Amino acid sequence: MTELMILGTRKGLLIFEQDGGAWRFCSESFKAQSISYATFDSRTGTLWAAIDHGHWGCKLQRSQDLGVTWTEVTAPTFPESATMFTGFPNEGEKRTSKPAVVSYIWLIQPGGADQPNRLYIGTEPGGLFQSDDNGETFHLVEGLWNRPERENWWFGGGRDHPGVCSICVDPRDSRHVLIGISVGGVYETHDDGVTWEAKNKGLSVNYMPETYPEFGHDPHFMNMSPSNPDVLWQQNHCGVFRTTDSAQTWQDISQKGGPVYFGFPIALDAMDDQTAWVVPAIDAEYRVAVEQALCVCRTTDGGQTWTTLREGLPQQHTFDVVFRHALDIKGQRLAFGTTTGNLYLSDNRGDSWDCMGGNFPPIYSVRFATV
Repeated sequence: MTELMILGTRKGLLIFEQDGGAWRFCSESFKAQSISYATFDSRTGTLWAAIDHGHWGCKLQRSQDLGVTWTEVTAPTFPESATMFTGFPNEGEKRTSKPAVVSYIWLIQPGGADQPNRLYIGTEPGGLFQSDDNGETFHLVEGLWNRPERENWWFGGGRDHPGVCSICVDPRDSRHVLIGISVGGVYETHDDGVTWEAKNKGLSVNYMPETYPEFGHDPHFMNMSPSNPDVLWQQNHCGVFRTTDSAQTWQDISQKGGPVYFGFPIALDAMDDQTAWVVPAIDAEYRVAVEQALCVCRTTDGGQTWTTLREGLPQQHTFDVVFRHALDIKGQRLAFGTTTGNLYLSDNRGDSWDCMGGNFPPIYSVRFATV
């Protein structure tokens, strides 16, 4: 078996491999093109890449031979009747609408094990798309898109429009899916996407008049515990939160007096629903490493306490930030890439780190795979 590390970067898709020895660079695809997300679907043996061409729009590519050859598939598009809303919602003011256009592909997420051809794609402006033929065709999940609060409660944070950037499929029941919208909040379906319900009780915000609104939250990234799917974690714009009742209620587990509060990614132990890792940053105004010293923080007790891990990471004049999809875990191994093009690897659960290189393009996604 060969282990792969798949990087989506601002200047192409990079793959590293390990086959019983040291990691080595394997291949480069889409030279100088911005890869917003890349992943491997083990159910079908398909390598996926989402390409952000900016002015030319979003493209979607897939490979059945680990990147030796690629085939472009038609990227998701909104129906002609779909409209999106611009600007920040202000009370009493009606937002401007215009035709909805996919401006960014945030995430490519395989469906359940019993849905071998199901694929989800999360996009900006807040669209969730579904395919049941391994990406040959996509359709908008209209039950979510047509939620009435979308007009006044979904909006852009760091980007112009809201984005579906987290998709969690329950391994016990593939019809049960939770998604995170930045900015919009957490939503859940139990009927395969026909109907959706907001699940934001206990989440707080610091950018609106009301501290605990029903909608309008900013889950930077949300993840479901593989060993106990009723436990979900999210690195939110306003702290780190955890639920043990499948998002019925959320608890703030941010670190009082410590660095764990603002950030983007969160990774979970596959065997232990009490253990998670985050990579903290200074809040939205600056978005750099806390005290310009890069660290990873780990909890092993469900967020009651956190341990700060620094060995092997730069501790001076560090401006690195880790994007929401740029941290991954497989077994005891973790890896993350940064906005300044540094790639770090730990084989001991984050106790210590090695730098695999410091001259990569900005890294948007990091995903492990076994082939």
